[in-house]
Amino acid sequence: MSVDVPIDRYPPAVDPYTPDSGNDGYHVESYDLDLHYQVRTNRLQGTAVLSVLVLAPLTRLQLDLVGLSVGETRVDGRRAKHAQSATKLTVRLPAAVPAGTRLSVEVDYAGKPRPRRTRWGTIGWEELEDGSLVASQPVGSATWFPCNDTPARKSRYRIQVRAEKGYRVRTNGVPGSHGTVGGDRVWRFHQDVPAAPYLATVQVGRYVEDEIDLGGVPGSVLYPSRLRQRVRADVHARVPAMMATFVEAFGPYPLPGYAVVVTDDELEIPTEAQGMATFGSNHVLGDQGSDRLIAHELAHQWFGNSVGVRQWRHIWLNEGFACYSEWIWSQASGGPSAAELAARFHARLAGQPQDLVLADPGPADMFDDRVYERGALTLHALRTELGDEAFFDVVRSWTHDRRHSVVSTEDFEAHVRERTGRDLAGLFDAWLRRPGLPALP
Repeated sequence: MSVDVPIDRYPPAVDPYTPDSGNDGYHVESYDLDLHYQVRTNRLQGTAVLSVLVLAPLTRLQLDLVGLSVGETRVDGRRAKHAQSATKLTVRLPAAVPAGTRLSVEVDYAGKPRPRRTRWGTIGWEELEDGSLVASQPVGSATWFPCNDTPARKSRYRIQVRAEKGYRVRTNGVPGSHGTVGGDRVWRFHQDVPAAPYLATVQVGRYVEDEIDLGGVPGSVLYPSRLRQRVRADVHARVPAMMATFVEAFGPYPLPGYAVVVTDDELEIPTEAQGMATFGSNHVLGDQGSDRLIAHELAHQWFGNSVGVRQWRHIWLNEGFACYSEWIWSQASGGPSAAELAARFHARLAGQPQDLVLADPGPADMFDDRVYERGALTLHALRTELGDEAFFDVVRSWTHDRRHSVVSTEDFEAHVRERTGRDLAGLFDAWLRRPGLPALP
């Protein structure tokens, strides 16, 4: 089937920060993943059906896939030739395909999934002591399904996972019907809100699940039963108020629901996914000591997940807003005010190297703490300049107007200018494009 394609709707898929991932020439409109995971042997068997829109004439389709072996590929139901390298799956199309064509590409694959090694550490599918999790930012999605692994392209998902009884599975989206097959349980989810591949996830563990009301937003909390009291003190008792605070500050919650997973294992850092966040047992101690981490991951549902970045160089828009959300929550919950925290972090950054350009920090520094903290300080400087009423109007209209899209730093600057009628190029240049730390207003 061929359709008229507005090509300019689709930004380039290959990102300069992650040049070995992402593929131009097509867009995946949806992923339909049918997975069978055996926890005890860490074996994954899957069939992925990709609904593909061709953006430029193609004779072959290249997908990202790492560490898993492909058995067969099919295009529109007919068997197709394929080849694999260490990081790519190439599917040969039966004939040259013009732009505007829609294809169904099916891939059968299997193997023992494991994280891939990157300059940012090992990321992707990770075995736990008794289960597994997926944390894919920025290029780990290819460790568990064939994909176009780029933040620039968002897709819809249907995910079905078969696993041994005794394990609970959670993925992105809305739970569907569950069933049993040969003594295993089958879990089904659908995610109709588009998401970048790095925000897709699968969590498998011996969890109990509680449903909680987040001010009208369906919430669920999955955790090992031994951590019940700690989880209820840190998650059940805090997340509803965080949600209310952020809805007031940022506008309506942009997704169908929110799930929190707490693993039995300790984890180095929490991670967010589309409509989800995952914490280690070391992050939930029952003393509300991880409030800032829990607030940070919740805020990503607005900033990073709904409003995503077109390229990784704009990552301050994700992490700066999430870090600033920690300060907003601190003030709302009776802790230090945003102004106090801004002064504290400004003093801290003043003593660190002044060589980071926030608008383009480079791949080596994209997850540097300075991106998070200077990003938050940029927002506080903007808030101080505009005043609370105008600042939060900018933020709420930003999350509304750019909902489920991908954006750039320049888009945010233009939005501020259009919403306020003010040219703040000097403020943005000082905070975003010069390495020296400006004084707080």
